[in-house]
Order: sequence, then structure tokens, then C-alpha cells
Amino acid sequence: MANIAIIAAILAVLVFISILAVRIAARPPRLKLPRDIKRIRAIEYGNAGGVSLKLDIVEPRTPATKPRPVIVWIHGGAWNSGDKEGGCAMIAPFAQRGYFCASINYRLSQQAVFPAQIHDCKCAIRYLRAHAAEYNIDAGHIGVWGSSAGGHLAALLGTTADVKELEGDGGWPGESSAVQAVCDYCGPTDLLALDPNEHSTSVLAELLGAPPVKKKALAQLANPITHITRDAAPFLIVHGDKDTVVPMEQSVLLYDALKQAGVPAALHIERGAEHWLESPGITMLVNAFFDRYVGKC
Repeated sequence: MANIAIIAAILAVLVFISILAVRIAARPPRLKLPRDIKRIRAIEYGNAGGVSLKLDIVEPRTPATKPRPVIVWIHGGAWNSGDKEGGCAMIAPFAQRGYFCASINYRLSQQAVFPAQIHDCKCAIRYLRAHAAEYNIDAGHIGVWGSSAGGHLAALLGTTADVKELEGDGGWPGESSAVQAVCDYCGPTDLLALDPNEHSTSVLAELLGAPPVKKKALAQLANPITHITRDAAPFLIVHGDKDTVVPMEQSVLLYDALKQAGVPAALHIERGAEHWLESPGITMLVNAFFDRYVGKC
């Protein structure tokens, strides 16, 4: 009996250790930020459909002597995965250069279908404007930056400042959701024009509530090109010519429509690049773009 009790105790300890290991492995790694910037985690910027919407702030430790321009990162992940964690690494270099930065979460497609995702992104912009005095930020100089699904949502922010149907009711209704610059990494634009393979069909059906061909009006509402006017924000669009997830042609469609409307826009095609984009040359382009249109620090 004593041996059985010992074995049972050992097994209990092993089970506890394995559960703990799984929990630790499931946690995202903590981002090691440079010592000259700080991060404030999980600030609630709104509430929609009973979901608490959160953002992280990354900003210089040195107090601002004047309102800082803003860059907001919107994560990718096919609208059904990902979170704000990874974005903090993307925006940290801008915080080091004096920008006020935020990385946001939004409702994923399992939680709510479109337009919930853009509702949440707009709510985040309105929250920042409502708290401009508290954070000492320049509410007239807000840039957004996203990759893949995040690039799509950033592009929508840049073309839909006056589209009431996309504002949502997550909070801060008295503020504008307009942005002053958009950096779009390989974001989908025309959902109806995407290759209807099994993966993209299932992802888009989850986002829209049915395949795009059965939700044409909603797919058009989700298309940044639908809403372009000459008042759209300036764009920097970056895409890899070897991207097999989102075809490069999606960015070409957006760029052509922006130029036709007279909107300042640049399209950079990274040769040999797939869906993830990272190079010193691209970094220089993004830095110069935000410095020009959001505000050189």
C-alpha cells in the first residue's frame, strides 16, 4: 500500500509538472524592449459584443515635451488568429525614435463576422484621440501599419473615414476614426478576386459568414477600393512577388485605384519575397514614409 501511495504521489507530481509546462509553453514570449522605451500592457480601449478590446502602448521613457505623433500596428493572421503581442516588436524602433506607438487586438472571425474587425480598429483610433491629452499625443497625426489581414484593416481605415456603417459602437463615438497615413504589407483588398482555393474560401467564409460569392455586398463593403476618394490617406503598399498567400495583384489593384483617385501612394514590390516582408530597404521606406506623413520626430 505504501508503494502504491508513493507511485500515486509521483504520478500526481508528474501530471502537475506537465500541465505547468504546457501552460508555460502556451504563453507568448515576453518581448525584451530596449531600456529607453516602455510598454503598458492590455489597456481596454473599448467593448463590443461583450468582448473587452485591448491594446498595448510602446513609448519612449523620456517624457514628451510636445504631443507625439502616433503609429498603430494591426496584426495579421487571416482574421482568425494572431494578437497584439508580435506587433510590439515591429513598432518598438519607432518608439525609440520618439513616436507614441500602440499594438491592438480586434475581434477574430470566430468571435464575430465582418465588419466587427474594422469596427474595433476604428474604435482604437477613436480611443487614442479621446485620450490625446492624457497620453500627450498629436491626434492629427496618426498612422496605421499592418500585415496581411492587418494590412487589409489598415487599408480600410485609410479609405473609410466617413463610412458610418463601418464605425461600430465599441466606444468614443464623438471622436474621428480618420488616419493620416497607411502602411499596408501584403493585405488582401478585393475578396471577390482572390483565388477560390479551399484555404482562402474557408478563411473568407469565416470572415464574411459565407463564401464571398454568396456575400457579394459584404465583400464589396470589406474592399478598401470600394471607398476610395481623393480624401483617402496617403499609402505605402509593400508586397513580395513570390507571395503565395495573398497574390501581389491584390496590392496592384489597390495602388492603381489610389493613383486614379489622385491619392498619394507608393507601391514597392520586393523581389523574391514571400508573404513575410523584412529587409533593411523596406525598413528605410517605412521610416521615410511615416516621417513624411505622420511627423518627423
